[in-house]
Amino acid sequence: MGVKGLISLLEGNSQIYQDISFRDSKLVVDGGNLLYHLYNKYNLDQNHGGEYLAFQALIQDFFMNLEKCGIKPYVVIDGGLGTSDIKLKTRMERQEGLLQNIPKALNGKSMGIFPPFTFSVFEQTLSQMKVPLVKVFGEADCQLAALASEWRCPVLSTDSDFYIYDLPGGLLSLDHFQWKKVVTSQAGSYIPCKRYTTSSFCTFFNIDHQLLPLFASLAGNDYVNLREMNWARFLPKGSPRKTRKIANLEGLLRWLGSRTDKTTEDTLTAAMALIPDMSQQEKTEVQTEVQRAMLEYQIPSSSLLGFFSGGPAPPLPAEMLSCVPEWFRASLTRGELGADVLDYDMLVRKILRIQVEHSDLESSNLISQPIRQVLYGLLLGRGGGGGVEEWDRVGLELVRVMVQPVVQGAAKKLRLDSLPQADHAVRMQVCLETLGVEEEMLKGVPAHLRLPVAVTCYWLRRAGPEPTLLKALLMVMVQGELNRQKGGTTGWQGDTNHITQSMDCVMAHSLNQWQACMKDASQLNQLLCMPLPKPHFAWLYQGRLVHQLQKQLQESEPEEILQDVEFMSLYRSLLEAVIQPDPKANRRSGEPEAQLTASMDHLHLNPLDEEEEELGGAKGLDQGLDRPRVSVKTRYRTKDRKDQSRNPELGRKQEKGGWQ
Repeated sequence: MGVKGLISLLEGNSQIYQDISFRDSKLVVDGGNLLYHLYNKYNLDQNHGGEYLAFQALIQDFFMNLEKCGIKPYVVIDGGLGTSDIKLKTRMERQEGLLQNIPKALNGKSMGIFPPFTFSVFEQTLSQMKVPLVKVFGEADCQLAALASEWRCPVLSTDSDFYIYDLPGGLLSLDHFQWKKVVTSQAGSYIPCKRYTTSSFCTFFNIDHQLLPLFASLAGNDYVNLREMNWARFLPKGSPRKTRKIANLEGLLRWLGSRTDKTTEDTLTAAMALIPDMSQQEKTEVQTEVQRAMLEYQIPSSSLLGFFSGGPAPPLPAEMLSCVPEWFRASLTRGELGADVLDYDMLVRKILRIQVEHSDLESSNLISQPIRQVLYGLLLGRGGGGGVEEWDRVGLELVRVMVQPVVQGAAKKLRLDSLPQADHAVRMQVCLETLGVEEEMLKGVPAHLRLPVAVTCYWLRRAGPEPTLLKALLMVMVQGELNRQKGGTTGWQGDTNHITQSMDCVMAHSLNQWQACMKDASQLNQLLCMPLPKPHFAWLYQGRLVHQLQKQLQESEPEEILQDVEFMSLYRSLLEAVIQPDPKANRRSGEPEAQLTASMDHLHLNPLDEEEEELGGAKGLDQGLDRPRVSVKTRYRTKDRKDQSRNPELGRKQEKGGWQ
């Protein structure tokens, strides 16, 4: 939910916090909050597509330092938007805010547009470290508070809602949790930090403890919007000048403090009387919203205690029971399915991820829409109730598009309620049919790279990237796999220190398309119960390194950059798998086979033998193409892109000659 301005208010009154040495305790961790805090605070790259390996190392250091101090973390993560649309407006506002931040991000500023696989790396790293993790359905705050209350231990978060919950163990703010500065003493190692308690807050501001939920709701959060209320008028005359938010919060606390002899209901009624220019009916509606928001701060009994003790997954809300099979619920809770899969199934809605790319280019999410259609088909069936409501960008606007589920080919043999029991070969066939790849093509590819290689085949046929970009992508993939196998970061890593913050927008867009394909294909693979092994996301893609390599490869070949037999052997295996001509896949995708042949020409791996070349085979294949082989100017002009284009001005620019 979030109480706007509350943390800034507390930072200005730091005596409310208590300095402690934290050790030998359970700790309930707000997983999503920790993820964003770590990625932001330590300045990992947000604009080139992700600095995943460094992020993994940061996560590992964090939890290893907790272990040194005898701290036992239990991580809880949100699971979708829940069954209510109550937070939809706030989610949309945040999405629109990210869109407006894109131009600044393109110029090198970190604007909170997180790369697509941050959550995947976080969850996978915790799984490898055997850190207990659970994904709850909808908003996690209440269950975090409930678990911490049962165990009488602190919550670790920067979410301002935890300043309102009455937690016996208090709140440890991540902003004051000095986990990198572990102190060793005779009593044992500990982490210096500051603890917050509601009793300290209420004493400092002289308000009744039972009024805290009312304070949070009147202050304005995701559920209630009372921005026009001028609470600052209740501050004493001559009070120091403050920002509007802080002045309003202090004024509200001052007003509440003057009414401690009244009940919460009386105080709420009095507050409604202060709202200007509002009819009685409107005031009644606002009062109902405030009462509903206050209920969110009531701590329920914990449904996670049994799960963390080896018991079953927590129960679903009643409205989900009829349409979500048991295996599905358990997989979501363990983090084996993406959090937004429930949104497809329950809300029939998908808010697509925003990446850092030029607003004049079409959304990178369009390339992977056919993958999502198969995913929707498995979840909803052929009818799909009118389609899934996708929210994506057109330019810098958020636009709704209805997308129809697709059930075809091997997918017709599958049912959602029995997917785990379905034949492995059928599930594999659905995954590979969707990506337009034959299983034979993946022989010789390491198991954990088979899905990325299949995705790269799909991307190569649709995105039309520069050949050097494919090489750079595969080189980073190979280096990551070799280092993962050896358990370190030995060998060639590249030097990204000189990479400028501004970027080549066309190259970035193509890489964003690859990540969009990888994200949606990974989710499809998860729903199909992993017919292909799950990739090691932290080792798979390093954004700045790919950008650097792409520039190097415009003048050099991989052999000139690295003379390493093991590296080159795996690199060639992946390259050959990706560029194999697959006529069936070409027919499925609707792309001309010559497009793929052209790419292979540029890669100096022409699939035609010498006899065919003498007969002019390659030339014959090029006849009838509506674009040059692969060029920066025209590589976005494939027929399906023109048909899908929702930006007439972009279409006119492309027809006149494309992007320079």
